[in-house]
Amino acid sequence: MFRIRRIYDDLLPANLAAVTRVQEILRSQFPSLSEKDIAKLPDQLRNPLRYRFRSILYVAEGNRGQIEGFALLLQEPELHFAYLEYISAAEKMTGRGIGGALYERLRMEARDLGTLGLFFECLPDDPKLCRDPLILRQNRARLRFYEKYGARPIVGTAYETPVKPGEDNPPYLVLDDLGQGISLPRETAQQIVRAILVRKYSHICPKSYIDMVVDSFVDDPIRLRPPRYQPKETTAPARKQIPPDRQIVLVVNDRHDIHHVRERGYVEAPVRIDSILRELAKTALFRQVPVRRFSEKHIRAVHADDFVDYLKTVCAGLGEEEAVYPYVFPIRNATRPPKDRAVRAGYYGIDTFTPLTRNAWPAAKRAVDCALTAARYLLEGQRLAYALVRPPGHHAERRVFGGFCYFGNAAVAANHLSAFGKVAVLDIDYHHGNGTQDIFYERCDVLTISLHGHPRFAFPYFSGFEEEKGAGGGRGCNLNLPLPEQLDGAGYRQALIRALRRVIRFRPQFLVVPLGLDTATGDPTGTWSLKPEDFTENGRLIGRLQLPTLIVQEGGYDTQVLGVNARHFFTGLWQGMFESRERGEQEPTRHTPD
Repeated sequence: MFRIRRIYDDLLPANLAAVTRVQEILRSQFPSLSEKDIAKLPDQLRNPLRYRFRSILYVAEGNRGQIEGFALLLQEPELHFAYLEYISAAEKMTGRGIGGALYERLRMEARDLGTLGLFFECLPDDPKLCRDPLILRQNRARLRFYEKYGARPIVGTAYETPVKPGEDNPPYLVLDDLGQGISLPRETAQQIVRAILVRKYSHICPKSYIDMVVDSFVDDPIRLRPPRYQPKETTAPARKQIPPDRQIVLVVNDRHDIHHVRERGYVEAPVRIDSILRELAKTALFRQVPVRRFSEKHIRAVHADDFVDYLKTVCAGLGEEEAVYPYVFPIRNATRPPKDRAVRAGYYGIDTFTPLTRNAWPAAKRAVDCALTAARYLLEGQRLAYALVRPPGHHAERRVFGGFCYFGNAAVAANHLSAFGKVAVLDIDYHHGNGTQDIFYERCDVLTISLHGHPRFAFPYFSGFEEEKGAGGGRGCNLNLPLPEQLDGAGYRQALIRALRRVIRFRPQFLVVPLGLDTATGDPTGTWSLKPEDFTENGRLIGRLQLPTLIVQEGGYDTQVLGVNARHFFTGLWQGMFESRERGEQEPTRHTPD
């Protein structure tokens, strides 16, 4: 078994290993290829404009992460065509369906990109052009394979004329129209052929040769060779489905319901998760994966040891029906924590409504595991991952719990990702992400941004002001956007666009989004009036950043609309990540001054 996934760059360790392996396959399977052409692959992915084609690399990855084959597609967005430069299984891996799976995925990609068709070169099956019987059989097998998809050589041209007279095995130019039934006009074909020859072969093809080949395309529209290997003409459409590497990895806290505080007014209830899952199931966007278990060291990397020890000890010592609520707070002397564990809750807590219970620890620990599991999928090459968790986490500071939060789920994940590149945390909950701010306030490798109700009327009241910009080495890496008490979707988007501009300037490798759905109309903890279509557009704007993105669930307590708004947000996020890229769109504020 293997999976097909796209490699966007060589910055992640998993992607670097994949690119290195692809280069090894190029050396073994294309021995005539120069080392210079092989070495330029990473730069092709990072700097597409330099090569006048946008390079799209896919790999076939085995169960243990080994690369078993690859394909490199070139896109020309102005002429709207795609060109298959390489497709190959690794040595000793041919005949296992790898090439077929890769080609089908490329057809889907080319169709999604809105291209006129997929062009590529294929060695000839005519004995007049190929004198070696063994190579001729291989050429015929290859053309037979492609003909299954409707891909056939363009005829009536001089494309297969050898550059040097007498050379053997000159290639055909093959076109796969992806089942679209497009008749390609002569002028368009000439432009495409010139682009291919000039950009790929100008170092070996003189201008006179290129002009001769281009001028030989006289049929209008161009003609494809009649089917030679299939009983009738085949026009297989490119499959329209969401491949696994484009799906949103979904990690659900499977132990969240053990944390059920049955107090009147405690809105952070288990039904929240069920209401979201019901709506997500109506889409094909998600792929649920099991939760992985991680050590406590990840929590202790962002939370103080004494705080973690206190929560673990107190929760373990409580009975099934017991709960400890903070009720005494150390305003005058924070350096002398009380000895009594119940009294000490106020030393580590910031409110009187977040209890410590026997199940608070295991549920909170599992939520952290979910966030870390989702983060690991980003490191393995996934573009979107969603940790659907409760209890939430963005109010948990380095040594403080509260606001229904015990551990900073998003903060733990962001800290883990920061070992592999800069991280931006974009908190879009109605309430200020005071915990995330506190944890990263003096760091410059993690940018923290929070859009929230102004602390003069919204919890947690004592943080989230605009002048809080970070300290020490983190000065300038914290942005608070406190917003008015009454706000509609259009007003919210203005603030979101400002936040996205800041993310773009930071140039992070990863984006972590603490997602609060409590910005919706009628939420019992908020005052804003965002509607489902607003969540769609907000998600789309975030997706257009084109960053590996981890979504971590935070607030949102109106269970009548919670799932609907989540579905709309993720639909927009997915469209922004993939469909805007396919249309060549850019994030609209990228070149706009702040």
